[in-house]
Amino acid sequence: MLLQVALPVPLYRVFDYRLPTAIEALSDAVLPAVGCRVEVPFGRQTLIGIVVAHIAKTSSNVPVNKLKSINRCLDATPILDAHMLKLAHWLAGYYHYPLGDVLAVILPSLVRQGKPLDLLITHWRILPHVTDDDFHPNAKKQKQQFDMLKLHGERGASEDVLLLEGMERAFLKTLEDKGLIERYIEPKQAPAPVKLAKLPLDMNAEQQQAVNAIIAAHEAHHYTGFLLNGITGSGKTEVYLQAMQQVLEAGKQVLILVPEIGLTPQTRARFASRFAAHIVLLHSGMNNTHRLQGWQDCRTGHAQIVIGTRSAVLYPFKDLGLIIVDEAHDGSYKQQDTLRYHAADVALYRGLQQHIPVVLGTATPSLEHLKLVADGKLVERRLLTRPGNAKPATMQLIDARLQSTHQQTTDDGARYDTGLTDAMIGAIRQTLEAGDQVLIFLNRRGYAPVLLCQACGWQADCPRCDAHLTVHYSRQNRQNAYLKCHHCDWQAYIPTVCPDCGSPNLDAKGMGTTRLSENLHAIFANPQTSKQIYPIIQIDRDTTRRKDSWERIYQRINQGAPAILVGTQMVAKGHHFPNVTLVCMPNADRGFLSADFRSPEHTAQLMIQVAGRAGRGDKAGRVLIQTLQPDNELLLKLVKDGYLSFAHELLQERKMMGLPPYSHAALIRCEGKTLAATVQALKDAIANLPQGHNLAVLGPIDAPMSKKNSRYHSQLLLLAKDRRQLHQVLNQWWQPILALPSTKYLKLTLDIDPIGW
Repeated sequence: MLLQVALPVPLYRVFDYRLPTAIEALSDAVLPAVGCRVEVPFGRQTLIGIVVAHIAKTSSNVPVNKLKSINRCLDATPILDAHMLKLAHWLAGYYHYPLGDVLAVILPSLVRQGKPLDLLITHWRILPHVTDDDFHPNAKKQKQQFDMLKLHGERGASEDVLLLEGMERAFLKTLEDKGLIERYIEPKQAPAPVKLAKLPLDMNAEQQQAVNAIIAAHEAHHYTGFLLNGITGSGKTEVYLQAMQQVLEAGKQVLILVPEIGLTPQTRARFASRFAAHIVLLHSGMNNTHRLQGWQDCRTGHAQIVIGTRSAVLYPFKDLGLIIVDEAHDGSYKQQDTLRYHAADVALYRGLQQHIPVVLGTATPSLEHLKLVADGKLVERRLLTRPGNAKPATMQLIDARLQSTHQQTTDDGARYDTGLTDAMIGAIRQTLEAGDQVLIFLNRRGYAPVLLCQACGWQADCPRCDAHLTVHYSRQNRQNAYLKCHHCDWQAYIPTVCPDCGSPNLDAKGMGTTRLSENLHAIFANPQTSKQIYPIIQIDRDTTRRKDSWERIYQRINQGAPAILVGTQMVAKGHHFPNVTLVCMPNADRGFLSADFRSPEHTAQLMIQVAGRAGRGDKAGRVLIQTLQPDNELLLKLVKDGYLSFAHELLQERKMMGLPPYSHAALIRCEGKTLAATVQALKDAIANLPQGHNLAVLGPIDAPMSKKNSRYHSQLLLLAKDRRQLHQVLNQWWQPILALPSTKYLKLTLDIDPIGW
């Protein structure tokens, strides 16, 4: 017998290998099992691959005497079971991606490198002779960390538990160097059965019906996809918790997907307060060692509750019982490079594969999920009321054409526009004086989106992209001023004069979160203009880049003092700010004018999600939308009739136009050194489409950003009414076009079910 091995190379095939001659000659020679890692020669390289099949020597396309033998097998038992291999084959087939590269995406980097998978873990404990007197009075931080470890008794605690509790690895090392504590290694113990740490809350009838339906599917060992369609603040998390209780008590694992890294600590805190269980966090911010430990915990069953971002859906599980996809509409569940999968779609497939329920929770369902409900492929459960006395926030439009925007004066007497109308400023002041918090949503970070010369019209553009450079600037820190491209990260100093005409009249046009925060600071946090000083808390990628920065901001907000929060779309995704009663959106509605046909849907989802941050406790919430187009039909439909009515109207438009979800799309992107080369490659690809294919072909056209990072991008869109027909065409067309002469030295990628084009 021979081994078929999938290798991490961009080739749509597997490779046949023999056992080493010395082993093959043994009468009791055993082939490495399917799902094991093997080290093999490949050209001049040595690669780690996965055994995906055993075949007879007569079945190989290569003569046996020309086949290479494996160097060694790395695993005594398979690291990927039949479910995971089936998932890998499905991903490779549906997304038309090489199987070896699919497995490279699924496996953590240390596993791909051939590292051992033993479940040994570092523990820390206090040495017997150590007392509190061993600490210098000034070493307060070290003493604090020592006291935290002392709470765990003589045996101490594992390093991952200590880090989750807030201890710092640097202090552990310092205490070790001083001879106060020691580390030791021991195998992981099987976790204790899950217990309730806190009693469940009372549920209303809608919540109870949803929980009963999920539990019934779990007990029947039957796949059911649920769309938990609940307005913001309707108690979706409580439905998750009570459905999970039955699954966990049956000894099964639960996977919860969240769209953002920032949500994982908050989500963990919610679930840890309800269950005494081993909870594992999985996200891209982890180092390779922790990612391997998390992967192993999932595979061996040590992890009972797993909370992660989109890649967690590709992890192996010993006994998975329930998958929950929170904020299932969110675009960040779609991977935008390498294997372009959608985590919600993969979650539904895994539920079908393993006969378990899958819950897609959201307040703003995507049109694709609403279509699946209409087709009977998802079961919808609606939560239309908020628990207790909480009422949905009221939405109000402010016509910016009829009201002047608030003007402010700088220290040198110059006047500038704050970007907020007087009516919005007044509402903010009233809310703060009532002791509540205000959230202002502006989905643009930095100081300003454009630097413009007022004399000749020159604009600061990125030399590597078709994009303006964003101005990053702060009046408090004028030294740290620069221009940055948010697409390729190119940076430059802000010029003192215009490079074209030499004029010093350079002006930052538009507004980002930094500029808005400074404007608000001048109004509400300046002792010269405000009787009461209110903190301005900026929440975007610039302010949350450092480790634990988001957690510190979140704790500061939840202290409840009156404050103004200024944030990008980071604040829209499932966060709970109980003291926010006013949400302001200065220009959130501009997405209704975008050329992207999905933009109205995404804009409405974002607006509703942000609006849902207001009035989540017992206090009433209010949402102010400042707009220059208050008569826009889509905007009025959203404000007056709500998201579902708005979404069903969009569905009717999509149906008439033959756009997804009433058609199925594949987007081919071509990237190269010249635009002409990319366009010609796509033209040749169209010429090679099978005869009578019956697909709508749009392109080749320039990508929305035709030049990015000094590379040119074109694209080609294929639309089909029938999904199966689209994949039949791709099965016989995609791989041959990769071998066309005109595609040499170009990068072609295929995106199935793209979320934008």
